Amino acid sequence: MPQGTPMNYTHEHLEIQKTLKRFIDAEINPHVDEWEAAEIFPAHEVFKKLGNLGLLGLTKPEAFGGAGLDYSYAMAMAEGLGHIDCGGVPMAIGVQTDMCTPALARFGSDELRREFLVPAIAGDAVGCIGVSEPGAGSDVSAIKSVACKDGDDYVITGQKMWITNSLQADWMCMLVNTGEGSAHKNKSLVMVPMRDGPNGKLTKGIEVAQKIRKIGMNSSDTGLIYFDEVRVPQRYRIGDEGQGFIYQMQQFQEERLWAAASCLQSLSNCIAWTIEWAQERKLFGATLADQQWVQFKLAEMKTEVESLRALTYRAGELYVQGQDVTELASMAKLKAGRLNRIVPDTCLQFWGGMGFTWENKVSRMYRDGRLGSIGGGADEVMLGILARIMGVAKRPAAR
Repeated sequence: MPQGTPMNYTHEHLEIQKTLKRFIDAEINPHVDEWEAAEIFPAHEVFKKLGNLGLLGLTKPEAFGGAGLDYSYAMAMAEGLGHIDCGGVPMAIGVQTDMCTPALARFGSDELRREFLVPAIAGDAVGCIGVSEPGAGSDVSAIKSVACKDGDDYVITGQKMWITNSLQADWMCMLVNTGEGSAHKNKSLVMVPMRDGPNGKLTKGIEVAQKIRKIGMNSSDTGLIYFDEVRVPQRYRIGDEGQGFIYQMQQFQEERLWAAASCLQSLSNCIAWTIEWAQERKLFGATLADQQWVQFKLAEMKTEVESLRALTYRAGELYVQGQDVTELASMAKLKAGRLNRIVPDTCLQFWGGMGFTWENKVSRMYRDGRLGSIGGGADEVMLGILARIMGVAKRPAAR
């Protein structure tokens, strides 16, 4: 499959999006309301079907079942996921493709990739990324989970919170402290089997302490997970010991690009639904769409979404070229989070009472989109990164 020019969507990019849209229309959207009510969706079933279509490993090495394509294809897929009528399912898919597997694919040993990456790409295993903890969300360096060496094993004790897919996950890519010293140099990423097989019993020492109820993203299962002397082989460590913080920061680049790309279509849909509603809604002898205030706000929001698209595409193009896009990816993530709040909120206002009903798709976006300014690094974290890169803020002293 030809690679094409970065972020200049080729026929191959568009075919991936068409395939994904057909799948969403047939296999996901008809069930979204049911999954939202159940506060979980059948991840193994959905992921297996996506794996059969070759959509879970677009950028992963061909030797392990992936397609070996550049990151522009991952962004095309992320954008296509915006056709899903909720935020929880696309986020769960994004965790599998762009959050818990990049470091494994890039730095994992061949043995590790055969054991964990191959089934993830095939859709035979569900993965999750274990970084956040009750006392360490935005401040990744503050995690307390530890992995102590015992012979050829690590013995892991700690907890992870707000972990997407964790109630169904077969494995976790877990950030843990594996040494003393600087908080940025004492961490490692370790692959931790969560179960003894698909839908099997939890690994000894692992406890799903709580299924977290959220105000949005309801179809995505989110857990608080306890680890009590969980034993895993040291060979399950990704790359070099002590490099986990760096590996995770690199994973965040892809997560933040994914976050920005994945909301472009859904934000556009929200505006389109509202235009259609405004053209039908009667108000004071005219339609809502006849009000100049409504026209201007909708035009302004579309302009903002297209500005985000341009920023996201530029960041994606430079990333494909091998450049460090921490600054642009942070900007795109920040802007995406803000628009995920502003656009649904503004549109909901135009829907009036109908917008305040639970089943309304705009109200679902209003609930789901709020996470965009928190997950994957809060707005304030993005601003802090940007301030340091710009030279406005002093970089923290090495610890």
